Amino acid sequence: MVLAVCAVGIVAWLARDFLIPTAAAIVLALIMTPVANTLERLHVPSWGAAAASVSLLVIAVAGLLAVAAPAVTSWAEQAPFVAYTLERKLEGLRKSLAVVRQVSERVEQATTGPASPPTSTRPPPEKVVAQEQSLLGELAKTTPAILLQIGYAAVLSFMLLSHRNDHRRQILRIATTFPTRVRLARIMRDINERVGHYLFTLAVIYTVVAVASTIVLALLGFPNALLWGVLMGLASFVPFIGPPVAIGIVALVALLTYEDWTHMVAAPLALAVIHFVESQLVTPIFVSRRCALNAVAVFAGVASLGWMWGAVGAIVAVPLLILLSTVAAHLPSLRWLEVLLSDDRPVSERLAVKPPLASAPLRPGAPRRQRMPTRPARRETA
Repeated sequence: MVLAVCAVGIVAWLARDFLIPTAAAIVLALIMTPVANTLERLHVPSWGAAAASVSLLVIAVAGLLAVAAPAVTSWAEQAPFVAYTLERKLEGLRKSLAVVRQVSERVEQATTGPASPPTSTRPPPEKVVAQEQSLLGELAKTTPAILLQIGYAAVLSFMLLSHRNDHRRQILRIATTFPTRVRLARIMRDINERVGHYLFTLAVIYTVVAVASTIVLALLGFPNALLWGVLMGLASFVPFIGPPVAIGIVALVALLTYEDWTHMVAAPLALAVIHFVESQLVTPIFVSRRCALNAVAVFAGVASLGWMWGAVGAIVAVPLLILLSTVAAHLPSLRWLEVLLSDDRPVSERLAVKPPLASAPLRPGAPRRQRMPTRPARRETA
C-alpha cells in the first residue's frame, strides 16, 4: 500500500502538465452537469447543451483574464515604486526591531565578555551578478503552454458533457453480473448527486461572495475592486488556506495604497466578515451534510495537491476527495478509506437506507400489479 501511494504521487508529479487540465476538465464538467441537464429538459440536444455550458465557462474565464491582465501588468510595472512605498511605511517597524536587536547584542556581550579579535582574515566575498529575465519574456514562454492546457480542458469538458449518457451506458456494459451493474449504476448516481450538485451549489455561493466582495470594495474606494473580489471568490474554493491568503493580499494592497489606518483596516475587515457569514451561515444551510469530509483529510489533500499542481491542484482537491469518498462508499474493499475521509458517519451507512435503484414508490390508492398465471404449453400433435 505504501509503494502504491508513492507510485501514485510520483506519477502525479511527473505527469502534472497532463493531469492538471484533465482534473480541471472533470471538475468543470461535474459543475456544469446541472446546467446541461436543465437545458436538455428544455428540449435542447445534448451537444447543444454541452456547447452552451462550455461557452459560458469560456466567456467567464476570458472576462476574468481581460479584467486581471491590465491590473497585473500595472502592478508589475510599478514594482520598484511599490517596494519603496512598502519600505517607507515599514520604516518605524524596522527601527523598533533594530533597537531590540541592539539591546539583545549588548546583553549578550555583557554576559559573554568582550569578543576576541579574529586570528585570520577571510578573503573578500566574490561578486555574483545575476541576470534578471523580463516579465514579457516569462509571459512569452508560459502563455502558449497555458493556452494549450485551457483549450484541452475546454474540449475535454465539452466531450464529457455531450457524451455523458453514452458513457454511463458503456460503463454499465462492462459489468458481467447484475449485482455489479447495479453497484456501478448507484456509484454514478451518487457521483452526480454528491459531486455535481455540491460543486454547482458551491460555485453559485462563491459567485455571490465575489459579487459582494467587489461591491463592498468599490464602496470603500479600493483600487481594482473587481480583481480582488474575483480573487476572493476563487480563493473560497480552497478551504482553510484560500480566504486567509486572499484577505492577507488585500491587506497588503491596502497598506500600500492608503496612509491612514482606518482605510487600511476597513477592506480586509469587510472581507473577513463576508467570509465568516459565508462559511458559518450560508454554506452549512445550502450544502448537504452528505458532502462533509474530515478536516484533516481536506487540509492534507489541499496541501499535497497544491504542492504538486499549484493553485489548480488546491482548487480541485476537495472535489476529487468527494469523488474518491463516493466511490469508496460502494466498495467493501475501500471501507477503511471511506471511514478516514468521512466527517462523522461513513457515507455507506447513510446510503444503505436509500431505496434500490430500480424501485419506484406506488401512488396512494393505486392497485398493485399482480402476476398473471401462465398457461401450460399446448402439446403439439402430429
